[in-house]
Amino acid sequence: MKRRATIVLSLGGSLIVPDAIAVSFLKRFRRLILAQAARGFRFIIVCGGGNTARRYQTGAHAVTPMSPRQLDWVGIAATKINAELVRVIFGSSAYPVVVDDPTVRIRSRQPIIIGSGWKPGCSSDKDAVLLARTYGAALVINMSNIPYVYTADPHRVPSAKPIRQMTWRALLGITGRRWHPGAHVPFDPQAALLAQREKMRVIVCEGRNLANLKNILLGKRYQGTTIS
Repeated sequence: MKRRATIVLSLGGSLIVPDAIAVSFLKRFRRLILAQAARGFRFIIVCGGGNTARRYQTGAHAVTPMSPRQLDWVGIAATKINAELVRVIFGSSAYPVVVDDPTVRIRSRQPIIIGSGWKPGCSSDKDAVLLARTYGAALVINMSNIPYVYTADPHRVPSAKPIRQMTWRALLGITGRRWHPGAHVPFDPQAALLAQREKMRVIVCEGRNLANLKNILLGKRYQGTTIS
């Protein structure tokens, strides 16, 4: 069967484990990805740490002061346990090891590869961009907890407006250029800088809306912010 495209999904950790493990979401996500893999797509799914990482980071920092680098290592460990969970639910359809070095291309016949965080100084969003570069992926889809990038944080500023198309420069104007462990940003600034250099296209969308994700994959009308 001819492969249609390689798609990188940056799967937010808070979609995997918002509080308890999101069993219902993961069942639906699994069905969608397996169905689209059967149609010829290849998926690289990079798992974030989300609330799990933030809880561990907060707890560690409460015990004794932590440097940003130390907090990042804690967050990376959270991405690995989330990634292992996602890997096993795909069974034999997924490469049998979680990939944690996004600069090395592996040979795999499986249509699904699961990745985790790698190094301090950024979030798993940057690992998704690095994997897209390594595998020549056509698109990175950032599955977030917001349907769009907004002019401001919509949870704090009710009047914030959704942005449907934007440049990397405009995004960096909203997020700044520095990464802070546990930061709530629509896309990691370090990932954005790399994607800008690589002239990459990224779509930020509401990750729980799997019908919308399917529309993105099939080239249909979708809700989300396209950054290029």
